[in-house]
Amino acid sequence: MTSQHNKTSVAAISIFASGGMAAAKFVVGIAIGSLALISEALHSSIDLVATIITWAVVRVSDKPADEEHHYGHGKLESVSALGVTALLYVLAGGILVEAYSRLREGTPPPTISAVPFVVLVIDIAVNLWRARALHRAARETRSQALAADALHFASDVMGSCAVIVGLILAGLGFWWGDAAAAAAVAVMIAALGLRMAGSTVQTLVDRAPEGAQEKATAAIRGVPGVIDVERLRVRMVGATTFIDTIAKVPRTYPIDRVEDIKRNAQAAVARAFGDADLTFAAVPVARDNETVRDRIMVIARNSALAVHHVTVHDLGAKLIVSIDLEVDADMALEAAHDVANTLERNIKEEFGEDVEVDVHIEPLEPELPFGVDAAPERVQTIAAALAEFAGEGDIHDIHNVRVRNTDAGEIVNFHCRAAPSMSVIKVHEQVDAIERALRRAFPSVKRVISHAEPPRA
Repeated sequence: MTSQHNKTSVAAISIFASGGMAAAKFVVGIAIGSLALISEALHSSIDLVATIITWAVVRVSDKPADEEHHYGHGKLESVSALGVTALLYVLAGGILVEAYSRLREGTPPPTISAVPFVVLVIDIAVNLWRARALHRAARETRSQALAADALHFASDVMGSCAVIVGLILAGLGFWWGDAAAAAAVAVMIAALGLRMAGSTVQTLVDRAPEGAQEKATAAIRGVPGVIDVERLRVRMVGATTFIDTIAKVPRTYPIDRVEDIKRNAQAAVARAFGDADLTFAAVPVARDNETVRDRIMVIARNSALAVHHVTVHDLGAKLIVSIDLEVDADMALEAAHDVANTLERNIKEEFGEDVEVDVHIEPLEPELPFGVDAAPERVQTIAAALAEFAGEGDIHDIHNVRVRNTDAGEIVNFHCRAAPSMSVIKVHEQVDAIERALRRAFPSVKRVISHAEPPRA
């Protein structure tokens, strides 16, 4: 809202300033018969038209995307700038024709007085202020329409200086000074139009801004998880930089991790460009450091299969893979065997027919049923038993014990501590022994879930 208000306020103030100065120069130019001053007044009139168009356009260009304008309304600024450029060329052509006619026919010089000089000095001061204000607003809001308007008023300063020189020459007796100054104004207008047309057309044909591709590529490559940028395209629509990229990410990453990469990439380009809109397509690729186990887990995940205990034995000439495959406990053995065979075929396609694959089929762990917390007395009994089974061994400090009653039986959760130097397999074996002892002592316990952690620092 602040950006939009700033643009419209600067454009509105510029309208009144353009109208007042154009009228003053035109009246004085007619009064003294100065083609250069009249030409500069007409130039300012075109600027007034351009400013009115700019004021109207910036009120629309900041509107968000809708069903008909998927990339917003920012290109209206470029279209308006192109229209103003056409008006400038028409004006420049008319001034050149009239200046040539006066030079050929030897038209008498204008009447010289202090009035036109005062008007022109005021005009220069006003245009310098407007050009500076518009340029600052254009830089802050990245508005192409305001930037074109600022360029107009900067050129007006040069045009006014040319008119002053022409009037001085005329006052010194050089009858051609005023017409020559008018021709100089026309050339300045044409040069301004050429510069404006170049940048505007480049925006309309979606030419990437200078250095934008390298800047966006560096920002996205710097995001953790992005291996490389395969393709990147940039274009400007108004003040918004639209970036379309295809980036390579590790195929071992889960979907939620890839979504995090996308969000981080959007934040990165926003920091680099300000107002940026990123379309991010992730291409999963195999990294050079992928292990055999990583590749097998990718195969299983792509088939939506639950596997664990993946072991790989590389015998040099032969690769042996052993996998525990979990399937629905109620699935028929024949159907489960078909699933295992499919997994084996997919692994052989990845590693070659020489690989030996052993798949152990086991029932998928059922979902934990809903239940209610057991009575505090029952929790204390279970906690005491767990502490007894742990004894004086490496597993100690049984805490956070919870017991739930479900239709399938009791479910016990507990935390414990172990020496930080213990290996994971050793901790697992000892905790497993405690769990088995608890189930033997309490047949109603159907599931035990434990979490081992190092001692508190």
